Amino acid sequence: MEQQNQTKPTFFIIKGISDVPELQVPIFLLVLLIYLFTLGGNMTILLLVCLDHHLHTPMYFFLSNLSILDMSSTTVALHKILFIGLSGNSVMTYVACITQMYFYGSLLSNESLFLTAMSYDRYVAVCNPLRYTVIMKQRVCVLMATFCWVIGFLESAPYIVLLTGFSCYRSNIVNHFFCDPVPVIQLSCSDTSILQTLFIVEGAAIQCLGPFILTVLSYIFIITAIVRIRTRTGRYRAFYTCSSHLTVFIVLYITLIYQYLRPITAESLEYNKLISLFNTAAVPMLNPLIYSLKNKDVKSAFRRQLHF
Repeated sequence: MEQQNQTKPTFFIIKGISDVPELQVPIFLLVLLIYLFTLGGNMTILLLVCLDHHLHTPMYFFLSNLSILDMSSTTVALHKILFIGLSGNSVMTYVACITQMYFYGSLLSNESLFLTAMSYDRYVAVCNPLRYTVIMKQRVCVLMATFCWVIGFLESAPYIVLLTGFSCYRSNIVNHFFCDPVPVIQLSCSDTSILQTLFIVEGAAIQCLGPFILTVLSYIFIITAIVRIRTRTGRYRAFYTCSSHLTVFIVLYITLIYQYLRPITAESLEYNKLISLFNTAAVPMLNPLIYSLKNKDVKSAFRRQLHF
């Protein structure tokens, strides 16, 4: 049902991933499988970090925060499409839609900030190994994590406040599988130029460009330090400690840049749904795989907990 007047809607209708009836069950099963795998993989990482004292280091402290973020963001983004698959009810209240946008945007900002904090941790480990325990002590790690959480949740507030001020909407049908800001903004017949500018500038400065530049700078220093290592084995070990984080960083930013730092058009929304599905479902699922398959410490901790 589409509202014909141009007032603020009391509810939105979530269109979903596909309109084809035959694809609804396969899509639901696929999303459910990915969601369960994401929860299981990240919960395993989180439990290992908590239970194994060998993983009580700054790197795994930040990794445990990343696992919490992945589980939270996936739940926030995918719970509605799973609910639609079970009940067939695609209606979401206006308040629920705004709330979902706020928490998803905040968690996404938190993820980029935590990846930046992890890049600094890797920089200290490679470039200042003898002072690592002095620089990355527990108090510093807790302060860095607190800063990331607070800034992440503050970053989304301004554009959510502006969005709630819109009183004119052409439709209440959201062409997405959750209340993503991009398709919701396009529905409004109010002047969205200020919001779109804020969305791009704030997203670029805090969510993408700022953390991206800081992380790249860290890796410039890391690569410079690795090149100076004389032995081949030493260079390999130094790079190996950063490879998992670097892989996650590249995958996340490719999807973020393609999804959000482009002009909003009707044609881009269909592509955005696919990219967003990858970003909200596949990336959080891949993170524990990347860190477990490429990390000897995690695999050793897993074997110790299973008493192999």
